[in-house]
Amino acid sequence: MTRDEPLRGIAFYLVSSLVFVVADTIAKSLSTQLPIVQITWMRYVVFTLFALTLTWRRAGPSFRVQSKKMQLGRGLCLVCSSTLFILGIRDIGLAEAATIGFLGPILVTLLSIPLLGEVVGIRRWAALMAGMAGVLIVLRPGAGTFQPEGLYRVGSAMFWAVGLILTRKMAGTDRAETTMFWSALTGLTVLTAIIPFVFALPNPRQLGLALAQSILSSAGQWMVMQSLRFTPASTLAPFSYVQLIWSTLAGFLVFAAFPDQWTIVGAAIIIASGLYTAHRERLHARAAKQGMPA
Repeated sequence: MTRDEPLRGIAFYLVSSLVFVVADTIAKSLSTQLPIVQITWMRYVVFTLFALTLTWRRAGPSFRVQSKKMQLGRGLCLVCSSTLFILGIRDIGLAEAATIGFLGPILVTLLSIPLLGEVVGIRRWAALMAGMAGVLIVLRPGAGTFQPEGLYRVGSAMFWAVGLILTRKMAGTDRAETTMFWSALTGLTVLTAIIPFVFALPNPRQLGLALAQSILSSAGQWMVMQSLRFTPASTLAPFSYVQLIWSTLAGFLVFAAFPDQWTIVGAAIIIASGLYTAHRERLHARAAKQGMPA
């Protein structure tokens, strides 16, 4: 059940962004100590238990879905996105990784044209191209400062975007909790098949940190779900950029890393692009309700 309480929804969303950054900071620290797949696997163990609890509490056929192929596809996209994300933050700064991650919403809009049949006007195209330019400024391919590890984060954003498109396609038929459970179980199954080949016995400190980042990640997911109960996604979209502030602070305080001037320039362009795109999305949705062109 949704309720119109925007301030409450925004509060949940802002806290979730902080929780995610704390989880990511722990994952970055662990990424040099444990195999990436193992870190992701532990996250998915907790995520699956969390999703199972949410789904089990719902009345009716909670685990039944309309398209198993789409659910499995979404699950594979998200587990690939999660694994590539940790690979990305292992070798580049948190602020840079967060900035490149904002490529995701741009890709969602681009993919929605062929996959969902949506129409994108010239102004939204211009905003999207500006956002892509911002990502290129951060990556700087061909420059001496180019970090190929940043491409892991690009790949993560691409898989996330495809997963979100599949989520939109299933939104009218499957419950959110059911979709979450299928995604969690799909990812856990894939990672469990791989884990025997890469497993490393963690020490008590590493195990505690891995459990903490797993719990925080699931808590962040729950907070996002709660925020969407109270506030429309289009209203929440501009607040996603607060995560860049948290990531910059965490990178500086924990890893003594601060983004360079070109990363800041690229981030500013991406944020401006994202804010304008979110504004156009709101106008488009409002016009659609009124039967008028945006």
